[in-house]
Amino acid sequence: MSDFPITIFHNPACSTSRNTVAMVKAAGYEPEIVEYLQVGWTKPQLRELLAAMGAKPREILREKGTPAGELGLLDPHVSDDAVLDAMVEHPILVNRPIVVTPKGAKLSRPSEVVLDLLDRKPQSFTKEDGEVVVVTR
Repeated sequence: MSDFPITIFHNPACSTSRNTVAMVKAAGYEPEIVEYLQVGWTKPQLRELLAAMGAKPREILREKGTPAGELGLLDPHVSDDAVLDAMVEHPILVNRPIVVTPKGAKLSRPSEVVLDLLDRKPQSFTKEDGEVVVVTR
């Protein structure tokens, strides 16, 4: 196990998620990659991540390209428990990527948010679309 473990809850179909993984690797880390669409979520796992992030379920609810609207989850009166239950049933409802390191846990949107969670940063980084990320030390 690394002395600076990094877990990335990743969707390989998402460019933000791919850029986050690539940025972490460019910094010299080998993160644990969890493809959550394959393995799914548990309610306790989501509660733990949310606590680490200081977030509510609605803050990591992905609306675009998901059944969130059809399931009625966009109604502000829907309970946190109902949102979590839906996320367990439909893993795509969780926005990505979520990154966990010894420095904390965050939704890494945009992908350069991950830099706040790392002990060391890449020398430079260019995203898939050609955007250059300015890395400050």
